[in-house]
Amino acid sequence: MRKAFAGLAALQLLAVVAQFFLAASGAFATAPNDESFQTHRALGYGIVLLAVLVTIFAAIARMPGRLVGMCGLVAGLAVVQGVIRAIAAAFEGTGGSTTAGELVFGLHALNGLAILAVIGMIVRRAGQPSKAVTPARPAP
Repeated sequence: MRKAFAGLAALQLLAVVAQFFLAASGAFATAPNDESFQTHRALGYGIVLLAVLVTIFAAIARMPGRLVGMCGLVAGLAVVQGVIRAIAAAFEGTGGSTTAGELVFGLHALNGLAILAVIGMIVRRAGQPSKAVTPARPAP
C-alpha cells in the first residue's frame, strides 16, 4: 500500500507540472481565453480528485500523521484554486478584466506554486523508508 501511495503522489506531482505547462500554453495561445484554458481547467478538476484520492491512500497506508495532513492540505489548496478563480471573475463584471480581478487572479499562480512545493515534500517523504523504532537496551 505504501508503494501505491508513493506512485499516486508521484503521479500527482506530474499532473501539477503538466498543469503549469497547460497554463503557460493557454496564456500564449491565439484562441479565445475560454478555449485556450479548457484543458488546464479540466486537469484542475482531476487534480482535486487525485488529491483527495492521495489523502485517502495516505490514511489507509498508515503514513505518518503529518504526511496525511500534507496530503489533505494539497486537496484544500486545490479547492482554493477554484475559489480564487471565482472571486477574480466576480471582479471582472461585464466590461472585461479589471486591475482588482487581475491582482486576485495572480494569487492563483502563487497558490499553484504552494501546491507544487507541498507535493514535492510529499513525494520526497513518501520515498523515504519509515523510521523503525529501535528497542532500548536494558541497563546492565
